Parts: sequence; C-alpha cells; structure tokens
Amino acid sequence: MPVPNPAALDHLLTRQSRPARSLTLPVPSHDQIVTLLTAAARVPDHGKLVPWRFIVLERAALDRLAALVPVRGEALGIEPEKIAKSVAQYRDADLAVVVVGCPRGADRIPAIEQTLSAGAVCMTLISAATAAGWGANWLTGWPVYDPDFTAEGLGLTGEEWVAGIIHIGTASADFPDRPRPDIAMLTTWATA
Repeated sequence: MPVPNPAALDHLLTRQSRPARSLTLPVPSHDQIVTLLTAAARVPDHGKLVPWRFIVLERAALDRLAALVPVRGEALGIEPEKIAKSVAQYRDADLAVVVVGCPRGADRIPAIEQTLSAGAVCMTLISAATAAGWGANWLTGWPVYDPDFTAEGLGLTGEEWVAGIIHIGTASADFPDRPRPDIAMLTTWATA
C-alpha cells in the first residue's frame, strides 16, 4: 500500500518560481546549498552516469560574469537591450547555481536521457530550494549558448553545456501565480 506524504504533494501542487530580480539577501549558507544540491542529485540517472555537475556562483563570480557579458555580446552583435538584460541577470543576483550537462557514455545511455536527467536536476533543485523556504528561479539566456562565454566564464569544456542557472535567495515579495495548464486538455487516457 502506498504511504502518502500530503505535505510533499501539497508543496509540489502549490510551488511557484519567483522572478530572479525579486530575490534578495540573505541567501542559503554553504551548508544549506550542499543540502539543496544533495536533494537535486537524487534524480533519475539511467546507467548511474551522473551526466551533470554544479557550479555555485557567489558574488565575485557573478560580478565577473556580468563584466564578461557585454564583451561577448558586442562580439556576437547582440542587441544592446539584450546585453543589458543579461548583465542584470548576473549583476543583480546574490547566488546562483549553474547546472552543467556533462554527457557521458552515450554508447550506453542515449543522449536525450542524459539531457532529461540534467533538466530533472534543475527542477529538483528549484523544488528543494522552495521546500526549504527560499525563492528560486530557473534562467538561461543567450550567454549560456555562447561557447566562448561558457568556456571563459564558467570553465566548461568539450561537450558540456548549461542546463540551467538556478537563482536562489529570499523572496522579497509575493507574486500571483501564473496561469497553469489545463490538465484535461493535455491528457489522453489510453484505456485499451
């Protein structure tokens, strides 16, 4: 017989992301981040490949990335408004965790399953952060698709890629929940 966990289910049914720009100090401590990362690492991982890793961005690293964004943006011909928005993503954050996809052993486990595992890490990290009382948001943006930015700014190598940048902090305001999908419109019941 299943043993329900109503508190966990209620959390998942009511969880919502907070806009990254609304997250403020304080942020989780080192030990609290380790706990959140430990929870995030408990995701489906076919073949036990661990096809992802974490980079915790603290203040100095976020400032360094904010300074790198305009250099790369201008080199790529990115519109000034998009550059400014991406600079703010790093400059205005107090803590973020980069979830890096690290494909391994594609001959054993299909690449799509490894990609989905990295995405599951992102979602589980958000759920863990919000369950712990923090505000959290999953962002990416054009810089993480620029191999020079990810190599210079994050030290990514070879086949590595950014699955998500999870901003974590104290939610400074309540925001109304966004409209959610109509499950009845998205679900097919195959009864035969």
